[in-house]
Amino acid sequence: MNREQFIRLLRSKLINTNTLIDKNFLLNTLNSNYTNQQHTNNAFSEKWQKYENSSERERLFEFQRQWYLQLYGFNTEIELATYLRSKNVIFDAGCGLGYKSAWFANLAPHALVIGMDFSDAAKQAAKSYHELENLFFIQGDIARTGLIQGSVDYTSCDQVIMHTEDPEATFAELARVTARGDGEFACYFYAKKALPRELLDNYFRTKCMKMERQDLWLMSEQLAELGKRLSSLKITFECPDIPVLGIKGGYYDIQRFIYWNFIKCFWNEQLGQETSVVTNFDWYSPSNARRFSEQEVRSIVNANSMDVRFFHTENACISGRFAHR
Repeated sequence: MNREQFIRLLRSKLINTNTLIDKNFLLNTLNSNYTNQQHTNNAFSEKWQKYENSSERERLFEFQRQWYLQLYGFNTEIELATYLRSKNVIFDAGCGLGYKSAWFANLAPHALVIGMDFSDAAKQAAKSYHELENLFFIQGDIARTGLIQGSVDYTSCDQVIMHTEDPEATFAELARVTARGDGEFACYFYAKKALPRELLDNYFRTKCMKMERQDLWLMSEQLAELGKRLSSLKITFECPDIPVLGIKGGYYDIQRFIYWNFIKCFWNEQLGQETSVVTNFDWYSPSNARRFSEQEVRSIVNANSMDVRFFHTENACISGRFAHR
């Protein structure tokens, strides 16, 4: 299909069929009525604007694509492409700069791909990937998509749902737009960490909301430097199991031990300095950043009458693919 044909297909999936489509961009909702959600949107607009022209960007994108395969049960990119052949409408809910949306569009050129983000990143993504005729971006709230029920064959909400005002309601909305039968919904949740880190994260996030932006960026740089210095020590030790604190026993690199159990101080030499700083900013700047236990995730899936097709857990997250019963 050409772009005009994809536009007609897109209109058929929208509740408001009169929505203005400007080439490959639609404006659904610009602002949130919720203070925390608007603060979160502004934080991500700032983050993506700062990172858009980073020389480290492609390294991060490649890392994220490879991690995506692990998170949702695909051994290779070819396996994902084969999976997407049966999907005619793909929805990247919370698309950020749109690199995964573009990835889907390239892997499935037959499919209409829709990327949606509440931040200004949606506009940036539309400019960056304007040449892909099957790809469209919407600036709007993924908790109120404006898509008709059952209109999406594959919904992907990767690393986003915990940043929405009400993640349970957002999950229900994304489940609503996912087709029955062969339709699937892939979703990622932040995992709850050890108790000391949960307590610090909850307290400190409130403090960060009141910080000046330049101070928040400076702190993010300092945390990256802390992570770098801890990593350079190259110390590994065996930690005892401390269940009451949620600290799992085992062998740890000292940087990862502090990272998982006490304070996020992200550092990754391969991804680079700027990416490490942005990752710390990403954690502390949004007001909305819920964490979940495996039981809570399974309860949300069950409450929406969905079954688990694939399930994955690790220290950072819980993710899976889900389908209507």
